[in-house]
Amino acid sequence: MGKTIQTDKIKIRFAKKSELPEVNRIRKQVHKLHAEGRPDVFRRKFGRKLAEHVYELFGGEMSKIVVAKKDGKIVGFALIEVIHKPRSPYNKSRIYLKVTELGVDKKRKRQGIGRALIDFIKNYASANGFDTVELDVWEFNRVALRFYESMGFSTYRRFLELKL
Repeated sequence: MGKTIQTDKIKIRFAKKSELPEVNRIRKQVHKLHAEGRPDVFRRKFGRKLAEHVYELFGGEMSKIVVAKKDGKIVGFALIEVIHKPRSPYNKSRIYLKVTELGVDKKRKRQGIGRALIDFIKNYASANGFDTVELDVWEFNRVALRFYESMGFSTYRRFLELKL
């Protein structure tokens, strides 16, 4: 397991099961952003199945839920998963850590919370022998894209679409 880190009154650690409703509160905000940015892809409603997803991940061997607390409240989260890509005719076998979701409460943006979450994830990945942390971001989400780039992430692959 990772250690708790604390900077600027932001405490980052792995989630407790009792905190998952608060994680879902912020996930709902993130989902709304995606549904508004790509209504052709995302459903409008943050439904039961989506809410249950964090409970399925909680305590999993290959997944972790990270929370950020400030002033005693959950203000951010990240869902991380170990991804194992087996060797194929095209690729070498790889194991890496993937940030599958990350969000900061809309009332707490630009307070260093996202940066603290990414720093915790980088430290966790390094301490557990991963040499890569990956994530994906939707092109419409320019704010997130700039943030991730400022944290040292770089594009190594792009998905393109042709709408007909």
